[in-house]
Amino acid sequence: MIRINLLGQPRPRKTRTGGAPMEGAFQAIFVVIALVVGFGALAVHYYQMKSQQAKLQEQITSMTAERTRLQSVKSEVDRRQQEKAALKQRIDVIEQLQRSRTGGQEFLDALANTVNRVDELWMTKVTKKGNSLEMEGAADSLNAVANFITELKRSGYYDKVEIKETKQDDQHPAVTTFLFTLSADFTLPNQGAAAQQAPAKTGKS
Repeated sequence: MIRINLLGQPRPRKTRTGGAPMEGAFQAIFVVIALVVGFGALAVHYYQMKSQQAKLQEQITSMTAERTRLQSVKSEVDRRQQEKAALKQRIDVIEQLQRSRTGGQEFLDALANTVNRVDELWMTKVTKKGNSLEMEGAADSLNAVANFITELKRSGYYDKVEIKETKQDDQHPAVTTFLFTLSADFTLPNQGAAAQQAPAKTGKS
């Protein structure tokens, strides 16, 4: 149905309110505030993670240093135990020789004096069959073994001194030790002199 304005008066226009722009502005402000709060929360979380990471790294460094110190202490304890075991072996051999006394007092004295003249060397086993000896021991160096052989020959109680075996002890890598086996003939000095003079007398006759 068509209406005609007969009075010729203009129709009133609806005025626009400012509600829509204000509402948009408030929404924009809320978005900005939310972004600021979100970034702030992320920044706080980031710094907390960095602080925890620094503390963990400090703990790892401290534990690593403590582990290194304990390993050093363990190596020192192992070395002391090996020295104690070696000393016990040396004492056991001497006590065994003193109990058996199969070679006589001269044999015991000669062996003990010869071993004591060599540093960093100890005996672990001595086997005597008649005048033949087989000696097993350990030393801190090959020079100590060579010095022991020299002292055996100089003592006047041992002939035919021969080294049968020498090797590095790989059961205790923390301490360098050489194991050796020697053979020799035990002879009293007067017996050796008599044995050397016998062929000379035979040759003169």
